[in-house]
Amino acid sequence: MNLPPSETTIAELQSAYEQGVCTALTVCQACLERIAVFDAAGPTLRSVIETNPDAPAIAEALDRERRQQGPRGPLHGVPLLVKDGLDTADRMMTTAGSLALVGNVAGRDAFVVQRLRQAGAVLLGKTNMSEWGYMRSTRACSGWSSRGGQVRNPYVLDRSPLGSSSGSAVAVAAGFCVAAIGAEVDGSIVRPASSNSIVGLKPTVGLLSRSGIIGVADPQDTAGPMARSVADVATLLNVLTGHDPLDPISAEGARRAAPDYRAFLNPAALQGARLGVARECFGQHEGTDALIEQAIAQLRELGAVIVDPVRASELPFFGELELQLFLYGVKASLNLYLADHPGARVRSLEELIRFNRDHAAAVMPFFQQEFLEQALAAGELGDAGHRRIVAELRRLGRSDGIDRALQEHRLDALIAPTEGSPAFMIDPVVGDHILRGGCSTPPAVAGYPHITVPAGYVHGLPVGLSFFAGPWQEGKLLGYAHAFEQATRHRRPPSFLPTLGAGTPQRGSL
Repeated sequence: MNLPPSETTIAELQSAYEQGVCTALTVCQACLERIAVFDAAGPTLRSVIETNPDAPAIAEALDRERRQQGPRGPLHGVPLLVKDGLDTADRMMTTAGSLALVGNVAGRDAFVVQRLRQAGAVLLGKTNMSEWGYMRSTRACSGWSSRGGQVRNPYVLDRSPLGSSSGSAVAVAAGFCVAAIGAEVDGSIVRPASSNSIVGLKPTVGLLSRSGIIGVADPQDTAGPMARSVADVATLLNVLTGHDPLDPISAEGARRAAPDYRAFLNPAALQGARLGVARECFGQHEGTDALIEQAIAQLRELGAVIVDPVRASELPFFGELELQLFLYGVKASLNLYLADHPGARVRSLEELIRFNRDHAAAVMPFFQQEFLEQALAAGELGDAGHRRIVAELRRLGRSDGIDRALQEHRLDALIAPTEGSPAFMIDPVVGDHILRGGCSTPPAVAGYPHITVPAGYVHGLPVGLSFFAGPWQEGKLLGYAHAFEQATRHRRPPSFLPTLGAGTPQRGSL
């Protein structure tokens, strides 16, 4: 068995443990070695912002527990990473990538982190991210944080990793862990998953608890699983669901959750499924469009009924209305989180802005904090302006968007390219070159589930295919994505090319 598990699934790893091929400790140590060689040095991916000093001891204790009592859950001994915006009650910090929160150690785990530990996971560390969930500047650079530096795309190192959960996606793609947890408000799970050739699921808002997670804007925030296979995403989703008294909306999520999401993993799931092609999400790059056209043909061959074209939404990515919601949300989310964490050196959005100004050389060498400053001047959650924005976004995303498309065309799901183009070049000075295409915004605004699965490569750069549908349809989407994945097998490991056309891929191995 290849260690660390650079392409190994959860099921394969559990089988290896049972057969005595390896132990949680040896796998943990190998993963940490790989992180040291490839992330902190070598290609210098900077996807891991901090490793857990207790990870080897946790793995050793889980090995002992397995020998004495058997596995405690489906993730027993499985090495995972979590985004730096999720609280962990251990010796690791939670900083959202910001130097202002260095030293912030949470007093309790985020609920989803509790669930991981209860299932036997080994938390290897925290992943780097776009600072404050990409909500610091109006021209931010995906994957850059003042604490962790720039995350790099492992397929082509000078290309963007995309999205604020960039570190989680890159760490999974590069084999530093079996899977990771990301979080998003619009695209921050699915976009980096697509651009790093992995599977990412943004669940229905409310299916997973949001407590202990630094958010951007209610009602769009959610955590979600990221892995190299749909089956691993389904296994993680089983673990992550549950009612959390600290997040009341998770009560409905617990009621709506499937008993076992792995039961939907049927290679024949696409037979007879009616899939609508959201054509407004195409047209930004001929290479991406060509790959998704091939994917549509493959879906037909697998028995899907393709309805083409279908209009799912008029919403642009990060349109003005959504940005107004984020101004309200960032102010409320950060003030709430900071007030609840007495160890943080800043206790409010106002203090954060002042810290950044006082440490501008380190915090703002490339871009500023215009978005945070605008958020400070925004109104309060629940005021008339906020209520109007939420209602209008829900109308555009739901009744006049996804709901209408599904009902009018009798669809099971919608499909589209996850991202409008392959990954653009990293440019911290000017910021991201985001094209209009892609489909993260409609399901994000609606609060509906969205899964992306590898669909191929354009000049070596990954492209993802998205499936999205109505609320609580995660099982159906997992089934469709799994059937497509198993039939096409598009994913391949990264090559760590320094740039396009740079010659022979760098394929370092341990």
